[in-house]
Amino acid sequence: MNETLKVIAERYTCRDYKSEMPPDELLWAIAEAAIQAPSGMNRQAWRVIVVKDRELMREMEAEGLAFLAGMEDPSGYRRIMERGGRLFYGAPCMIVVPIDPAQYGPALIDCGILCQNIALAAASLGIASTMCGFTGMAFASGLRAEEFSGRLGFPEGYRFGCSVLLGYANAAKPPHVPDREKILFVR
Repeated sequence: MNETLKVIAERYTCRDYKSEMPPDELLWAIAEAAIQAPSGMNRQAWRVIVVKDRELMREMEAEGLAFLAGMEDPSGYRRIMERGGRLFYGAPCMIVVPIDPAQYGPALIDCGILCQNIALAAASLGIASTMCGFTGMAFASGLRAEEFSGRLGFPEGYRFGCSVLLGYANAAKPPHVPDREKILFVR
């Protein structure tokens, strides 16, 4: 098996991080891999924001938990609380990817491709990752959304697209077992 396929097969979603911050040179390498992602018509309707500010991450996590707690269906909040009450699983940093809402549909697809590059580049460098849609809950209320967008340096008009948590895992886990029944060949 070649190295790329090996990284894809061995990557897993980490839900328990050490507090150790990955070095900037590795975070730069991951960010560079992100911006090498293809985008529809090369629009690149996203930005890559590396967040190392732990206090900002704590505030965003608290806002996300408050949003979850206030939802009509409490099951999501209960599940997170049963898992330790952490949306970001103790990750020391993350990459936040805001997108241009004027190109929302294609930008979301492009954002997903970019985040996959982040996750695979991180895995290839020995850094664990988690694709984290929970970060979006910090942007669910108008006031905090504007505040967080400003503090993160979102370009004017951009909105949260996705994020990827990064750090070193407390313990390695096996990847999920792929379901080959999901593959169909049409001949």
